[in-house]
Amino acid sequence: MRHRRIATILSLSALSGILGACGSTPAPPSAVTTATRHGGTATFAESPGSPPNYIFPLDALQYFDTTNINEFQNLMWRPLYFFGRGSDVELNDTLSLAYPPIYTGADRVVTIRLKHVRWSDGHAVTARDVTFWINLLRANKQDWGEYAPGYFPDDVASVTTTSTTTVVLHLTASVNPTWFTLNELSQIVPIPQQAWDKTSASGPVGNFDYTASGAHAVYKFLNAQSTDLRTYATNPLWKVVDGPWRLSSFSPDGYAVFVPNKTYFGHEPELSKFIEVPFTSDSAEYNALRSGSLTYGYIPIGDLGQRSLLEGEGFDVVPWYLWSMNIIPMNFHNPTQGPLYRQLYIRQAMQRLIDERQLESALLDGYGITDNGPVPNGPSTQYVDSYVKAGPLRYSLRAAEALLRSHGWRRNRAGVAVCDRPGNGPTSCGTGIRAGAPLRLGLLYASGLATVGEEAQALKSSFSLAGIDLTLTQEPFAQVEAAAVPCSAGQASCTWGMAYWGNGWEFSPDNYPSGEVAFATGAVGNFGSYSNSRMDTLIRATTTQPGLGPLDTWQNYTAQQLPMLFMPVSPVQISAISKRLHGATPQPVDGLGITPELWSVGK
Repeated sequence: MRHRRIATILSLSALSGILGACGSTPAPPSAVTTATRHGGTATFAESPGSPPNYIFPLDALQYFDTTNINEFQNLMWRPLYFFGRGSDVELNDTLSLAYPPIYTGADRVVTIRLKHVRWSDGHAVTARDVTFWINLLRANKQDWGEYAPGYFPDDVASVTTTSTTTVVLHLTASVNPTWFTLNELSQIVPIPQQAWDKTSASGPVGNFDYTASGAHAVYKFLNAQSTDLRTYATNPLWKVVDGPWRLSSFSPDGYAVFVPNKTYFGHEPELSKFIEVPFTSDSAEYNALRSGSLTYGYIPIGDLGQRSLLEGEGFDVVPWYLWSMNIIPMNFHNPTQGPLYRQLYIRQAMQRLIDERQLESALLDGYGITDNGPVPNGPSTQYVDSYVKAGPLRYSLRAAEALLRSHGWRRNRAGVAVCDRPGNGPTSCGTGIRAGAPLRLGLLYASGLATVGEEAQALKSSFSLAGIDLTLTQEPFAQVEAAAVPCSAGQASCTWGMAYWGNGWEFSPDNYPSGEVAFATGAVGNFGSYSNSRMDTLIRATTTQPGLGPLDTWQNYTAQQLPMLFMPVSPVQISAISKRLHGATPQPVDGLGITPELWSVGK
């Protein structure tokens, strides 16, 4: 399950009482005033402070988020396999570029046959475009936001093309076909080799990706071009697309105008324009919504009391939940706090102190889904196990206090727990914890997000009831993302303790919740550097053995082990959608996201 950090959770913050109504790029006339079901414009609100900022569909970790992939790149370049049918998590054959894969040779050989698809420059999308993306990834895998050692592309021994439309992957071992399709093949995005296989803007197109050094050079060039936001709409590279949309204009603040790609193989867009509008605050977005200049926006949590007003003005108000989990990573390599996080009983005590239902009621206005483990309780899928659904470590102050007491912690006069029985015995504080050491931890959380700040304060209060002294530090969202990355104890950057940005990982484009990116040893998404050989073995079983049994075993173990703490999953936003916009609901729970080519506007 190749998770991604959810950038669009920013839309939940009740900033209207904190920030002034900052400006944004003026929105064009809204599609709300358009009377026809053919043509017209739909305007879509981006999350405040989270505009798209990377266009090349081979993203490094710092760019691997919902905004860049689901709401930007996938409009122009479609993945090999598209997942999500409205509110269902499943393969969408219609929107996929290839027919369902065929597994043979004891599930060690995967045959992929492309549909008849064309690039906007007239060339056919071929097997060579698939191998081009794979070759670039293989030579630059450490830069990829979804890389986990031993998994894609490491688990592919060789790639062959048996025709212009057929790619055959020869794997290093047998796999669980469901997992490989949902999590590995779903990553692949064919890219135009005939236009992009070059090392400079003025250089020729070649087959540079056939060698590692050439693939490095191509990637370096394309990455550099992708960081020049001013040229997104004018650079010839980005004009070659196979998706339903192409950029007609773009500004570095995130204002993006899309027009239909006339060569798209699927449903030709009925809209004449699709526009994504950036905002610097929730209040600015809400003002635009009220003024009628947005077709598809959201209501900040702080303004939910005006829901009926918006409904009276012609909007449907619908919570948008994604297939995701909400997490608080712990830095197991922090030189001072790490020994505390490495104690299972301390992690379990902290989870026992998180009252998810109270947070949902008091801070999320009743919206939210309890998250007891790595597979969330909702939206409803076949994957969550009954043990995890029941909540094995539900809120209990008494249980948390008992866990700490049984391992030698007592409260001092200030109410902070201190270690009374150092050592590594079954009733001792644990390895690396000295006598008299306080149970003092740190939480770095995203600033400017009212709901996130309130949740952090609630955790501090709840933890203190059991003697855990939680120090809170706030930083801008981007800085929290940048800080909470895998590190070693000797690195200057390894001082963060726990981190919380408001929501965690979305199960997309890895739709099978198997854990290899977030929890496996050495995985790029394993923020806190958690390492457990049994965890690695159970994860591997989910990827190699068919059926849900291995998945159940793994998620039950993870819910007890707590490589990260779990928080309630909030909706990515409370959407306000014009009643004149047709086809936008149900909103997709799968993060490949919005499909405005299926929308239309009218009365």
